[in-house]
Amino acid sequence: MNDIYKSEGTTLESLRNLLNILGKPFRPGDRIGIKLHWGERGNKNFLHPMYARQIAAWLKDAGMRPFVFDTTVLYSGGRREAAESLKTAAEHGFTEEYLGCPVLIGDGMDGRDVIDIPGIRRHFDTVQVAGIIPKTDGFVFLSHFKGHMEASFGGAIKNMSMGMASRAQKQRMHADAYPVLIPDKCIRCGVCKEVCPVGAATLPEEGYPVYDLEKCIGCAQCIALCPQSALKIFWETDISVFQEKLVETAASIWKIIASNAIFINALIQVVTECDCVPGNHPKIAEDFGFIGGYHPVAVDEESIKTVGADKFDNAHPFIPWRRQFSYASEIGFAPRVNQQ
Repeated sequence: MNDIYKSEGTTLESLRNLLNILGKPFRPGDRIGIKLHWGERGNKNFLHPMYARQIAAWLKDAGMRPFVFDTTVLYSGGRREAAESLKTAAEHGFTEEYLGCPVLIGDGMDGRDVIDIPGIRRHFDTVQVAGIIPKTDGFVFLSHFKGHMEASFGGAIKNMSMGMASRAQKQRMHADAYPVLIPDKCIRCGVCKEVCPVGAATLPEEGYPVYDLEKCIGCAQCIALCPQSALKIFWETDISVFQEKLVETAASIWKIIASNAIFINALIQVVTECDCVPGNHPKIAEDFGFIGGYHPVAVDEESIKTVGADKFDNAHPFIPWRRQFSYASEIGFAPRVNQQ
């Protein structure tokens, strides 16, 4: 099903109307994850939790068991560590008491609850994703549609791709990853040695960890899981390749969850930057309401069309965001959109 549905307005009634049109590809008793972004600490533009609460209530009324979740991130801030991320969520109103359902971290409280799934094999033979995926019967992706410094826009594709990826997979999408130690931060905890799948990291009895770059496979586990952020993260990559890796990760996840997923983009507070960035960012478009469907590429395409491509070109010039859609088509991930 590639049909696209719209509901104008920013009210809960508008969201309810869209939900009722979409229907539920789930069964009573199913455990349904509501994937969203509760905003980085200091961000002023994230979606209000009342929308997630409405979705949770809609699911519960039909006998499902919803929960809200996100995953940990690479960068420092209020969402790198699971406990801090849950604290940030609570500060932004995403609590079990308010939402009426649990609030969880998809890759576990230590960031290690992850699994490897088959990749498309252009950039990734395997893709590492949150371990919560096989434990969940279905998903509702509630995405705040807005700008992004590297993808130009962030919506359903990014919420499923970067949002469901492990910290190591997040790193792989951004660049080739090889560890460079920042000695002043290292406490010799040995996590890098413990998580290295090929034994490229060693910890001598004295001194700092040593990394054999000839043996290293660039999986980024050590970078992603270092509790002190003592390993340098490389963000330098070809920006077109980043678009491809973002889409390829999404396509790999899509193969697993396609028949049990709904995608809703909220075209509300359409600002220049991602909810990952602290601050109150300038709006680039009016509020349009909600766009929903059953395929992330179709929902994002219609969202771009509704807001206007020029808004994102102006906000983030020289970002080749159209490559996301052309690459999705090349790898068989792009549907035909039927406008309703």
